[in-house]
Amino acid sequence: MKHVIIGSGAAGIAAAKTIRANSPTDEIIMLTADESIYSRCLLHMYIGGERDVAGISFIPSDFISANNIDIRYKTRVTKIDIKNKEVQFKDGSRKYDKLLIATGSRSFMPQIPGLRKATNVYGLHHLSDATTIRDKAVSANNIVILGAGLVGMDAAYGLITMGKKPTVVDMANSILASNLDAHASSVYKAKFEEAGTKFCLGRRVAEVESGASGAVEAVMLDDGTKLACDLLIIAAGITSKSDLADLSGIKVEKGIVVDTYLQTSVADIFSAGDVTGLSETWPNAVLQGETAALNMLGIKTEYNDTFSAKNTINFFGIPSLSIGEFAPKEGDIEECKESAKGYQKTILRDGVPVGVILQGDISRSGFWQQLIKNKVYIADMKRVSFANAYGLDDDGEYTWDV
Repeated sequence: MKHVIIGSGAAGIAAAKTIRANSPTDEIIMLTADESIYSRCLLHMYIGGERDVAGISFIPSDFISANNIDIRYKTRVTKIDIKNKEVQFKDGSRKYDKLLIATGSRSFMPQIPGLRKATNVYGLHHLSDATTIRDKAVSANNIVILGAGLVGMDAAYGLITMGKKPTVVDMANSILASNLDAHASSVYKAKFEEAGTKFCLGRRVAEVESGASGAVEAVMLDDGTKLACDLLIIAAGITSKSDLADLSGIKVEKGIVVDTYLQTSVADIFSAGDVTGLSETWPNAVLQGETAALNMLGIKTEYNDTFSAKNTINFFGIPSLSIGEFAPKEGDIEECKESAKGYQKTILRDGVPVGVILQGDISRSGFWQQLIKNKVYIADMKRVSFANAYGLDDDGEYTWDV
């Protein structure tokens, strides 16, 4: 059987690995627009020079050859011929028996006056983005980052490592507002400020100004503040890269529409990862790739583990992890603890933990994820919050020692 995989991110690689593990002789063809296989989570380390291209790869150096994968880099698929079961690209085509679309996502460019016509404006989502930003940053004196989420702070961290002092703008009143509470995020904000980063929080970009050459020269904020800018990085979210599927007649809504087996609206075509719009987390992309691959092999497997409310962050050697909700609602029991080891916050709702933040000491995070994911009832929160050990008894009940 011939399997064609479009995309070489977490979902595509997981699918290839799963196919090979279950079928040593099936043909695997991977087509990717990228020039190498890399982790988006490490792009900031590439920008800052802490790692080279090989250092941001998330597969063993012999993965492609060991798994007998026919890979073609820098190949952008232009059409999927559903009737003839063929994918087409600029200088060739490939037939398939089963096809996986794992094209991922791209940086979202908001509708800001002057933004889309300005040059020296880049997202940070691909290795090519990181390469361009690194090269442009060398001579840039006024770098502005739009977005103080994880991607925006990754960009800031990489630039700081280069010796730059960027300015970060965000509508939220704290950084990493979708990942951490105000206290945990303030720890990072202080570290970034110590390193020279400036913040304009609670502010919206109203306009982007360009010079005669078309290059961005300034960013205007909604309060009238004008920021000089010769390099603008957009970190305002992502959007599904589903154009190929849409043009080929495959059903697309928020992303490529799939069923519980990750099959698209067209038989023998599957999809996994960011392009489906199901989740934006690495673990979920891997699980989707594995599940899609099993179904491509005829091993009926449902994708039903959609829990994705987990964020892991590490800047300046301070690890943080949030699982579930981190903003309590009326009636919730919230407990916070600060110690020499760091910060811990837990939220209990009707006897069930719904969220936790761990900063500094992130041990026992797997335990918390299982409690939150499986909505385990806990009669006494304190017995769990600061437990020393845990396990399951013969009846499957959670147990712990105080």
